[in-house]
Amino acid sequence: MFHLIQNDPEVPPGNITEHFQAMGITAKVCHAYRNEPLPAPEDTRGVIVLGGAMCANDDQRHPFLIQVKGFIREVVARRIPYLGICLGGQLLAAAMGGKVISNRWEELGTLEVELTAAGQEDRLFTGLDPRLGTFQWHHDSFDLPTGAVLLAASPACPHQAFRIGPCAWGTQFHPEVTEEIIRAWCAWDPATRGRADELVAAWRAETSYGATARCLLENFVGAA
Repeated sequence: MFHLIQNDPEVPPGNITEHFQAMGITAKVCHAYRNEPLPAPEDTRGVIVLGGAMCANDDQRHPFLIQVKGFIREVVARRIPYLGICLGGQLLAAAMGGKVISNRWEELGTLEVELTAAGQEDRLFTGLDPRLGTFQWHHDSFDLPTGAVLLAASPACPHQAFRIGPCAWGTQFHPEVTEEIIRAWCAWDPATRGRADELVAAWRAETSYGATARCLLENFVGAA
């Protein structure tokens, strides 16, 4: 079975659920922030770890992150396909020995990223253009763990996606967002509360966004 690990009540699976249903994929959501038991690796065909407002280093404030990082290390060791989105990518980096740094390379909104030469050859990005329109919402960013391969970058944030091992990927961008999610995140902060219409309009204008999200998921499922 595929598993989705949700770290924050306000950062849900978004369009992943819809795309999985269209693909005939059954996925179970584990609400890690509620301290629900994490899935057994031996029962996991593939796992997607979602984002969250906390930092990957916030183990004291959010002790469940310790268990999530331990789970990630086991998944990577077993070569179970893993996709970490934003915080999920940062947790992958941290679990594998990379640093996660707060308030560096911050991005909000619809922004373009560019695949590296390795990214253009990577199976997660098969069928996608070298330049991708993505939705970004992050204040923290990851350094690459030893042995990781950089797959995507942007002028504002040079570490946009990476792979470690044969089938563990982390992205800084959010392929899963919906209009409802964007509006909810805008409400978090007075600085973005009045920008919801603007950010939603820019996201809608990126017409390849939905196809990119679907392609990424299809490629991830194919890896499993």
